[in-house]
Amino acid sequence: MTAEIHRRTILAGAAGLVTLALVRPGAAAIIRPTREATVEAIRRFTGGATVRAGRIHLDMPPLVENGNTVPLAIAVESPMSEDDHVRRIAVFNDKNPQPHVVTLHLGPRSGRAAINTRIRLADSQTITAIAALSDGTFWSATADAIVTLAACVEG
Repeated sequence: MTAEIHRRTILAGAAGLVTLALVRPGAAAIIRPTREATVEAIRRFTGGATVRAGRIHLDMPPLVENGNTVPLAIAVESPMSEDDHVRRIAVFNDKNPQPHVVTLHLGPRSGRAAINTRIRLADSQTITAIAALSDGTFWSATADAIVTLAACVEG
């Protein structure tokens, strides 16, 4: 009996390590959308400007049990002063029917460039957040999520 429990514990731990190795939350900080609709939505948001990795932190659980309510936190490094602030933050995804999830408008009076919300995910996918700063630059971060129960499915 103890050998069986020990073996199950080892197998469960190995499965967890494999999941962490595959997901690597926060490890990727470049834009890597795979769907043409997502690429086009990002191009419309940025106006075709160059998007650099960094200055934005995207926090989302790597393993999501239910795609109907996925917690998402975004913070952008910015002093939020009149001369240097975040104007907009947009969130994009690869596999939902609509690639542009939300655009949030901020200004220097916001105090902090940070939001917490929940989104719906149709399937396991990559989420990209892009911040538009007052100096005209765009910064990005990505996170991967594995969804076990999908949401947003059409048909």
